[in-house]
Amino acid sequence: MSSAFIQSAVILLREGLEAMLVIAALAAYLTRAGGGHRVAALYGGALAAIGASVIAAWLFAMLNSGQHSDVLEGFIILFAAALMLYVSGWLMVKQDPQGWKEYLAAKADNALAQDTAWAVAALAFLAVFREGAETVLFINALATTEGGWSAGLFGGLAAATVALAVLFYFINLIAQKIPLRPLFIITSAFLFAMAIKFIGEAVQEFQEQSLLPFTQVAGADWLSAIGLNPTLEALSAQLLVIVSALATYSVFARNSRLTRQDKAARAGKA
Repeated sequence: MSSAFIQSAVILLREGLEAMLVIAALAAYLTRAGGGHRVAALYGGALAAIGASVIAAWLFAMLNSGQHSDVLEGFIILFAAALMLYVSGWLMVKQDPQGWKEYLAAKADNALAQDTAWAVAALAFLAVFREGAETVLFINALATTEGGWSAGLFGGLAAATVALAVLFYFINLIAQKIPLRPLFIITSAFLFAMAIKFIGEAVQEFQEQSLLPFTQVAGADWLSAIGLNPTLEALSAQLLVIVSALATYSVFARNSRLTRQDKAARAGKA
């Protein structure tokens, strides 16, 4: 097994795993929630991102000597995090069985609101694009150092693609057996965790360009081992988002409970 095979497979697996997990989780949710007609938008966004990644990588190579822009990547990551927070919150709000039934009744055969369709496609696009251009650049650099686009390099890419596809299949297979409410909660929690991680990555991109200060938190080195940003700036931003999200959900849950109680009281009087 050649070095090019191993390196190309590792690059694609490393860069593509997060994007694949996001798309797989959303595809499973859409299928189970009666929004199968939105899966096409999800996959369309992912495919568009692959094409855009190749174009972006070519532009980076032509205009910036093959170096991507950390600032641009930081803003892309932040936008992706915002979309993940939006979709995560939407899922958590709809995880209540009664609320979901009322939502479906209100939307009739349109199981997902029109205003979420763009979010699904855009989230798929950004999840793939944020890794795609970087992957193309890494693979191109590998081909240069290994003396060209060898059979081993293509073999590694093919093996990694098959591995990601198999993982995608089994995630969807398992999701079909999970009750709808837990699936909503699991998908929402996963997207929320990914959004928090993305925020830390965006802060790191800005820190690398000296746009934000870099304050190492004592005793937080273990965060680096799991791919998180162990700086005061990143942790503060992440904590602020977590607290805000919890507060927002608490208020919404309270209002929803009061609304249901009010409806039940009116029905009892009738």
